[in-house]
Amino acid sequence: MEFRELVQKRYSVRAYRSTPVEEEKLQKVLEAAILAPTAANRQPFRLIVIKTEGRQSELKRVYPRDWFVQAPLVVCVCAVRDESWVRKDGKIYAEVDATIAFDHLILAAHDLGLGTCWIAAFDPAAARDVLKLPSELEPVAFTPLGYPADEWKPKKRRPASELVQYI
Repeated sequence: MEFRELVQKRYSVRAYRSTPVEEEKLQKVLEAAILAPTAANRQPFRLIVIKTEGRQSELKRVYPRDWFVQAPLVVCVCAVRDESWVRKDGKIYAEVDATIAFDHLILAAHDLGLGTCWIAAFDPAAARDVLKLPSELEPVAFTPLGYPADEWKPKKRRPASELVQYI
């Protein structure tokens, strides 16, 4: 798929089939995240792949939507602040780097025919508890990962004139 088509047709999937994700596709999606650019190439993130089968109830503590646990997998990206590059003014780039990696994962998934939905409105305390996260990992976002059971619809986007400035 051409990149322009990929970014135009990627959408937030909110219905999934239970069809398993092939290991080869999962590895390609994870590799895309690992190849993402990060500040000073520090890669201050971790990807946690969770099989949903048998864990639906506890995962719904993290995000209480039925479609969140329909896919066979859920992926969480965590930032690792202590591994991050820090700008001179003190800005820590771990969360920025984690989101760049996650975006690569999401785009790669769509390119392979898989669906995702970026979830930031999760319960961080429940995420820590359910995933047994050590204190150094900060959960940043989640996504189901599986085959869509819904269909793409055109996105409403603000015009470039509202979002782009030229100086």
